[in-house]
Amino acid sequence: MKRRSRRNHTPAFKAKVAIAAIKGDQTIAELAKRFDVHPNSIVQWKAQLLEQSAHVFDGAAPAKEAAPDIKELHAKIGQLTLENDFLERALGRIDGPSAKR
Repeated sequence: MKRRSRRNHTPAFKAKVAIAAIKGDQTIAELAKRFDVHPNSIVQWKAQLLEQSAHVFDGAAPAKEAAPDIKELHAKIGQLTLENDFLERALGRIDGPSAKR
């Protein structure tokens, strides 16, 4: 028997399978055969959906990622510019074929 490579399912597919499991129209075994996934995966996805479903109705907006600090970015750009200038001058002083390209 040939082994199947590990598959990664999309969140949309997992939600579709979990909703079908919650409906209860078919057994877990029937759903496993229909969607070609392991029954344990269906049980896990169903549990995750039930756990996380309360967050849909929290009313809180999803947390946005903090914007990067502009001052820190400008400081980093300045530092890198100084390092590049230094290295450029240092390579200019070295004689040899590998120093200047």
